[in-house]
Amino acid sequence: MIVIKNPEEMKRMAYACEVSAMALQAARTSIKAGATTLDVDHAVAECIKKAGAKASFLNYNGFKGNACVSVNDELIHGIPSKKKVIREGDIVTVDVGAYIGGFHGDNAYTFTVGEVDKETLRLLNVTQQSLYEGIKKAVVGNRIGDIGAAIQAYVEQNGFFIVKEYIGHGVGRDLHEDPEVPNYGKAGRGARLVPGMTIAIEPMVNYSTAECLRMKDGWTVVEKNHKPSAHFEHTIAITEGEPVILTRFGGADYAS
Repeated sequence: MIVIKNPEEMKRMAYACEVSAMALQAARTSIKAGATTLDVDHAVAECIKKAGAKASFLNYNGFKGNACVSVNDELIHGIPSKKKVIREGDIVTVDVGAYIGGFHGDNAYTFTVGEVDKETLRLLNVTQQSLYEGIKKAVVGNRIGDIGAAIQAYVEQNGFFIVKEYIGHGVGRDLHEDPEVPNYGKAGRGARLVPGMTIAIEPMVNYSTAECLRMKDGWTVVEKNHKPSAHFEHTIAITEGEPVILTRFGGADYAS
């Protein structure tokens, strides 16, 4: 069942999303050559704690981290570790959610560490832009399929591969709510978008194949050919006008 938020609930939802965006900004400042993915996780945890919130992912289905921190060919669900050292030329994806006031926020970004090769950088740029192509379609009267179709078309016309096993979702009192929000599909299909809906749009894109592998830790998902992967996510609200990106910090995208 799709849960529609009233104005008061939307305000509380917006604050949870702001804290999530702040936590992602904290992650950004901690990502540097020589740091570990556990260092990044600690920065996220400290930010969320200061805001009086809780990390949405910690102990979620047994996940042992405040954030998912995934490096290079790791697409999603990387478990923070003091043994995993970030190096110059890496890309690091951080996916983080915060829970406060009865609501969750959820966002993700793939960061670069120093100089990154041109094709990897192009993968990141295409994936990020595909997110905004999807957001453009998140208007009243459109359907969920319009979002996925726009993302898929943009990614594939640029020569990269949409991962279909993992998708976006509704967000609210629960971290994962209806509707499912695939990053692929056909325009004009799926649930109709109405004011008060809040959804996480999160294209996950691989460099050389749509196929992924799950590692032995039971969580980390990698590109099958061990080429780079990218993941960008915003939580947005459907309104009577343009879609509103809730996971902004200081009125701007967290990584701007």
